[in-house]
Amino acid sequence: MKQKCKGCTENVKATWCAVRTCCLENKYVTCADCTTFSNAADCKKLNNFISKTISLFTGSDRPASIKLIKEKGCDYYCKEMADKKTHCVKKS
Repeated sequence: MKQKCKGCTENVKATWCAVRTCCLENKYVTCADCTTFSNAADCKKLNNFISKTISLFTGSDRPASIKLIKEKGCDYYCKEMADKKTHCVKKS
């Protein structure tokens, strides 16, 4: 796993992703920069059926990942995920 996460904005093949499109349109580095939703779980782009299904299989907790980025920053988050050899916070 790379030590520096490029984030989904660098994933140019993910043109289908509504979350990526939202971040690009609003010039957000991550969803943690969003001022529309104080709780990431309230965002329908982030918290939809497909996202919930993927989360079920991967064990990922996207709202917890965004919360960690808000609290500690992107650099901390990227290092933490690289150290744990994962791409996001896992459900506990």
